[in-house]
Amino acid sequence: MSPQSRVALRERSVLVRWWRLWRTRHPETFREKVRYKMLRDRRPIIVTFADKVAVRDHVANVVGAQYLPYVHAIVASGPALGEQQLPEEFVMKPSHGSGTAVIVSQRAPAEARLPTDGNWVYRHVRPEHAPVSQLIAIAEDWLSQLYGQGPNREWVYGRVPRRVIVEELLTDGDGRIPDDYKFFVFHGRCRYIQVDRGRFGTRTQDFFRPDWTHLPLSGGPPWAPVPLPRPAALDEMIAIAERLATGTDFVRVDLYDLGERVVFGELTSFPAGGDSPFDPEEFNAEFGSWWTVPRRYR
Repeated sequence: MSPQSRVALRERSVLVRWWRLWRTRHPETFREKVRYKMLRDRRPIIVTFADKVAVRDHVANVVGAQYLPYVHAIVASGPALGEQQLPEEFVMKPSHGSGTAVIVSQRAPAEARLPTDGNWVYRHVRPEHAPVSQLIAIAEDWLSQLYGQGPNREWVYGRVPRRVIVEELLTDGDGRIPDDYKFFVFHGRCRYIQVDRGRFGTRTQDFFRPDWTHLPLSGGPPWAPVPLPRPAALDEMIAIAERLATGTDFVRVDLYDLGERVVFGELTSFPAGGDSPFDPEEFNAEFGSWWTVPRRYR
C-alpha cells in the first residue's frame, strides 16, 4: 500500500476518529482547540466559510458586497474555463481548497512557469507563460482532487462543491501583490493580527496585537526587516473581521488593504489543519487562552 493510500485509509477510519475525539477532549492550547473544533464543529456555516464561492454571499450579507473582489468567472469544468474571456491579469483558485492559486500578472518573475499538475501550491507567472490549455489542465486536476485528506482532518472541503473561481488581480498602490492581513477572532473579538508580505519574493511574517504592538513571535518566516507601519485602514479591517466572525467561537479572517479599499480574502476555521507553529511555544497557550470551546457545537 502506498503512503498516500495509508493516509487516505487513516483519515477515513472510524476508529481513528474516535481515538482523536478522546485524545482532544480537554484542549488547552490553540493547536489543540483547532483540532477539537475540526473534529466536532460540523455546522453548515463552517462549510460556507470554506467554500470560496458560497462565502461571497455571506460576506455581502454581513458587511457588504463592496468588500468582495470582482469575479471574472466561476466554472465547474476545465472546458468551461476555456470558454471564458479572461483578462490579461487575474487570479485563479479552487473553491474547495486552501493555500493554492495561480496568479497571472506582468510583475511575475520572468523565469516563473506554471506547475505541470494541479498540486495545492501558489504560482505567480506572466501572461505569456499562462496558456489557456495549461490553465484548463490545472483546473481539471484541482476539480478531481479532495483537499484536506478526509473526514478525520479538514472534512469541510469534502462538502464544498468543486469549482474554479477566477478573480481580479489585487495590487497595492505600487502595483505589487498586497500584504495579507490575517485576523484571529475569538468569540467576536480580534486578538491577534498576522501580516504576510512578499509571498512570491522574500516572504516575511509578523504578528501584532490589535493596538499594533509587535509580538516577539515567529510562525516560520522571518520578520520584516523594517517595522511595519500601522495600516490606515486597521480599525476598519478589525471591524470587518469581527462582524464576519459573528456566530462562531473562532475564525481567522483574511483581508487585503489596497489603500483605496479593503478587500476580503477568505475565512479559515482550521488554520494549518491544527498544526500552526509558534516560536516561542508559549504563544500556543496564549492564543488558546482567548478561546473557550463549547462542549457541543449547535
